[in-house]
Amino acid sequence: MSHEIVRDLNEDIDHVLIDETSLQTRIQAIAEEITADYDGIPDLLMICVLKGGYMFLSDLSRALKRPHTIDFMGISSYGSGTKSSGAVQIIMDLKQPITGRHVLIVEDIIDSGRTLDYMRRNLLARSPASLRICSLLNKPSRREIDVHVEYIGFDIPDEFVVGYGLDFDELYRNLPCIAVLKPAIFAHLIH
Repeated sequence: MSHEIVRDLNEDIDHVLIDETSLQTRIQAIAEEITADYDGIPDLLMICVLKGGYMFLSDLSRALKRPHTIDFMGISSYGSGTKSSGAVQIIMDLKQPITGRHVLIVEDIIDSGRTLDYMRRNLLARSPASLRICSLLNKPSRREIDVHVEYIGFDIPDEFVVGYGLDFDELYRNLPCIAVLKPAIFAHLIH
């Protein structure tokens, strides 16, 4: 039996940036855009970037009013820090080929653009019929590589956010909102 002390993760939150209602309202709007844009296209494959994108994908998938299939990729560029390390690697690849398919990447957040640029180039080399990108969050002030994104949920400031699938050291994913973490929680990682 574990004797570890359980702490309330909500105490680590500085403030809520995007509440649950706002998230769900925007996801419904994005789903309507995607449904309209893919009208008449029978084969839509949504690729979720793990782990952070799983909640967004789940709600977006339920909101879509069209058939689609789902696959997953694991891509890492963070480690346990608060900023992208710049070294991108695939840690879990797709289970199915995408040649000739219409592909929509579903991402949780775009920061520097390095991870998404790497993933985009990797998938384009597999000859999909089309490739578009959907990201729940976008930090334009942090962009190092410009990547065209067709669907963006929210532009956010350069703050470290958690919740709704996004984590810090694998915690906070279960929060139903997007929240800013108190700097004291990750201060030891800032140089």
